[in-house]
Amino acid sequence: MKEPTIRKQRIRHDTVKLRLVVFGLMAAALVLCAVFSEYLTPFDPSLQDLSNAKAPPSATHLFGTDRYGRDMLSRVIAGSRVSILSTLLLVAVITGLGTAVGVCSGWFGGWFDTVLMRISDISLAFPGLVFALAVAGVSGGGLHNAVIALAAVSWPKYARIVRSQTLAQKEMTYLKAARLAGCGTGRIIFVHLLPNIIGPVLVTSMLDIGTMMMELAGLSFLGLGAKPPIPEWGSMMSDGRSLLTTVPWLTFAPGLAIFVSVMVFNLLGDTIRDYADPKHR
Repeated sequence: MKEPTIRKQRIRHDTVKLRLVVFGLMAAALVLCAVFSEYLTPFDPSLQDLSNAKAPPSATHLFGTDRYGRDMLSRVIAGSRVSILSTLLLVAVITGLGTAVGVCSGWFGGWFDTVLMRISDISLAFPGLVFALAVAGVSGGGLHNAVIALAAVSWPKYARIVRSQTLAQKEMTYLKAARLAGCGTGRIIFVHLLPNIIGPVLVTSMLDIGTMMMELAGLSFLGLGAKPPIPEWGSMMSDGRSLLTTVPWLTFAPGLAIFVSVMVFNLLGDTIRDYADPKHR
C-alpha cells in the first residue's frame, strides 16, 4: 500500500477517534445533567409566580417563564431526567428484548423461529408511530404506557438483525469447537456467540436513541405520554403550542433541548458506526 494512502487512512482514523471522544463527552454531559438535574436548576421548576407569568427571556430567566410564572430553564433541565433517562431505558429494553428474540429464533430455528418471526412481521407491517399511538391510547396514556407502547413496536428490527447474525455465525468453526469441547448451549450463546454479534446491535441502538427520543416526545406532545405537571419536553411543547405566536419561548425552549439532544446522540451513533467500520481503520 502506498505511503500517501496509509497516511490518509491514519488521519481519517484519528479524526474518527477525536469525534468519538468529543461526542462521547457531550452525550455523557447530557446524561449527567439528566441524573443530577435537581441540583442544576437555578429555580424550583414547580414554583409558581403568577405575577411573573409569561415573562420574556432575561438575565434572571434565560428562557423566560411559562403561563404560571415557572422558570423555563429550570423546567427544561428538570425535564431532561424524564426525557433522556426514559429514552435510554426504552432503547435498553428494545435492544435486550430484540436480541433475546433474535438469538432464540436463529439458534433454535424450527417452529419457534417461525412463530417469533411472524409476530415480528405483524409488528413491522404497521407504521411504527401509528401502532405506538394505538397501543398507548388503548392502555390509557402516561409515561410508562408510552415506553411500553414504543417498546412493543420497536423490538422487531433488533430481532431481525440478531437473527441474521446468529444464522451467519451458527455454523462457524469456533462454535463447533465449543460444542466439541463440551460447552452447553447457554455458555455457547453468552460466552462465544453474543460477543461476536453484539457490535451491529450496539451501533443500531446508539443510532436509535435520537429516534426514540423524538417518538417519546411525540407521544407526550399528543397527550399520550408524560402528564403535567411532570416536566417533560414533549408535553412542555404541547402546553405552549397555543401561545406560539405570542409567547414563543414556551415552545422553543424544550424544542431546542430536543434538537440538541437528538443531534448529539445521532452524531455519536454515526461516529461509533464509522469507528466500527474496518474501512476507517
